[in-house]
Amino acid sequence: MAEPKTTSPTPGDMYKGWLFKWTNYIKGYQRRWFVLSNGLLSYYRTQAEMGHTCRGTINLATANITVEDSCNFVISNGGAQTYHLKASSEVERQRWITALELAKAKAVKMQAESDDSGDEAPVSSQGDKSEFQSMLRTLTCKVEDLSTCHDLIGKHGAALQRSLSELESLKLPPESGDKIRQVNERATLFRITSNAMINACRDFLSLAQTHSKKWQKSFQYEREQRIRLEETLEQLAKQHNNLERAFRGATVLPASSPGSASSSKGSGGGHGKGDLSDDDENEFFDAIEDAPEFITVPADPKYHKRTGSNVSGISSEMGLEDHLREEQQQQQAAANQESASKELVPRKKRRTRIPDKPNYSLNLWSIMKNCIGKELSKIPMPVNFNEPISMLQRLTEDLEYSELLDRAAKCESSLEQLCYVAAFTVSSYSTTVFRTGKPFNPLLGETFELDRLEESGYRSLCEQVSHHPPAAAHHAESKRGWTLRQEIAIASKFRGKYLSIMPLGTIHCLFANSGNHYTWKKVTTTVHNIIVGKLWIDQSGEIDIVNHNTGDKCHLKFAPYSYFSRDVARKVTGVVTDSSGKAHFILSGTWDEKMDFSRVMQSTRGENGAEGRQKTVYQTLRAKDLWRRNPLPENAENMYYFSNLALSLNEEEEGVAPTDSRLRPDQRLMENGRWDEANSEKQRLEEKQRAVRRKRESEAVKPEEDADPKDSPPDSPIKSAHVDTYKALWFERKEDPVTREITNVYRGGYWEAKESQDWSACPDVFSTS
Repeated sequence: MAEPKTTSPTPGDMYKGWLFKWTNYIKGYQRRWFVLSNGLLSYYRTQAEMGHTCRGTINLATANITVEDSCNFVISNGGAQTYHLKASSEVERQRWITALELAKAKAVKMQAESDDSGDEAPVSSQGDKSEFQSMLRTLTCKVEDLSTCHDLIGKHGAALQRSLSELESLKLPPESGDKIRQVNERATLFRITSNAMINACRDFLSLAQTHSKKWQKSFQYEREQRIRLEETLEQLAKQHNNLERAFRGATVLPASSPGSASSSKGSGGGHGKGDLSDDDENEFFDAIEDAPEFITVPADPKYHKRTGSNVSGISSEMGLEDHLREEQQQQQAAANQESASKELVPRKKRRTRIPDKPNYSLNLWSIMKNCIGKELSKIPMPVNFNEPISMLQRLTEDLEYSELLDRAAKCESSLEQLCYVAAFTVSSYSTTVFRTGKPFNPLLGETFELDRLEESGYRSLCEQVSHHPPAAAHHAESKRGWTLRQEIAIASKFRGKYLSIMPLGTIHCLFANSGNHYTWKKVTTTVHNIIVGKLWIDQSGEIDIVNHNTGDKCHLKFAPYSYFSRDVARKVTGVVTDSSGKAHFILSGTWDEKMDFSRVMQSTRGENGAEGRQKTVYQTLRAKDLWRRNPLPENAENMYYFSNLALSLNEEEEGVAPTDSRLRPDQRLMENGRWDEANSEKQRLEEKQRAVRRKRESEAVKPEEDADPKDSPPDSPIKSAHVDTYKALWFERKEDPVTREITNVYRGGYWEAKESQDWSACPDVFSTS
């Protein structure tokens, strides 16, 4: 291991060398290049990175240096940053310890000198600003005193000069004694005034000398900060330029490749247990702009005419007929929907507004300081972070654009049907663009029903089937020929500036007429500016919608937001392919506004572009609207940016189960603007849920105590003392025949219980008893 120096450095030198740094339990200690300079210890992956990419820096002035053994030592600045380091030998470790202690002593001394000067650093805080203004007023008064003394000295000096002149002109008359006394008085006044001026000058000089050091340090600090900022910006610019070059030269699989989704997901990597400050193993570059994986161009005009030509096995005449047939189907579907609406019972009038959101201020630190050392799942978060609906109701909002599934059920072509299913998948994110509030975590056994048979032809049921980890099951069925079911659990990861929310679970959509069975998973939701700034939400990732009946597939890509991107924000693109991998439709749009689709008439492999990869060029017909977002209701910004469907979800209804989210008291209190009462009620419900769980676990332990361990096999579940024995009421765990996943499937009986109003099987979730 080569070292740049073989002797202990002097305090003013820069010290550099290789050390092993602990990263995580998977990779253990990794070799890193460390640089010690100006009281700062920085590290890089390689020496070449010193010019553009610093992986971490710790200030030694506030750091603790601890020696663990002959080669290992730890540097920590109070918990925010901790470096576990290992040298190649005991001698090398001692060199580093000596250099670090000298650098720390020098940094502490500089900081102490700055403190002795009567100032912190820059004059930036309100206290420093008022002190600076007071100092200026004092100096101004001293200058005015000097000016007054100057005037008095001139006046008394002139009087003294006149008296002396008069004394000289006298020839010792009797009144000479009076004149001499007058001269003495003038001289005395002059002496007193001169002394006052000297004292004022001394005070002024003392103040100027005292604060000049402070000003010099402040100016020097600002200059160093400016230089450091310029160097950082220069490094960022170089790093961005290098990343763009590396990105253009990288080879990426095309969208139709089966490995594209897995490779993109694998690139994020996951941290094991270890030092969270070491982010060099899991980089996240928000400024990189993804290059498109394919190019679309307008199809040749011959495809719009009735000619008998055939290119790539696709008849232009057939393509035109399909295009016309699509328009006829849409017109027929609209006519059928209009006629069906006339036959239905008049729709129930739903509410169109809720009480305005109160403007309560929230001190984040007053909450976070009480959470130090506590388990995250047991931290009581106030309703100030919430919106007045539960996660079950938010899950039901996926049906906001259920008419897309109604249209899909009428499609004769499975490929066209897949386009509508893809649009439905994208539309479920349209309500999240302004929704930064967190929904209420459902209590175990809590349910939510949405009966829209009269208005939209479907009815939906959600149930919270697990509390640790939290999971909800959802089942919706429509009399227009489709069924939607899903079980969603939420995994989240806080990364300092943003929060990543990863929904886990598979969504199933089945169509009765065709027998087509589609499955897909949700993308990652990212909430930015968690600590400082205005919250905003982004959706990113890839979705594969698979038709398990025909083998058709739609690959959707949600592009993450990039400051340097030239594309439209929140962009979504997709390709619909058949079982052989041949593209038939191109989807494009944004997840918050609209989706279009275009029929592919011909595809060719283009030449290698500037990015170093081969792109597919699709010739498509004119794009047509597939889905457009409905406008938000009036005054939505004061109603948590709820859509029309979301406004009606918490509306009181008769006949619902006693476990329905509409009956949850803390949620209702928050909706009515009584947030303090809602916080108290929320804590009561959460504590009640914990007590019920402890009771359920203790009852599960009794059979274990009564059973003979000899009669139980080694892996028997009876040996597990802390297994939550709760069983969902309306859902049961089964193996899905298509995906082979164990999931909660609707067992039936809810709507029959509602019709008879027999809720005796429902658990007591919300009562005060």
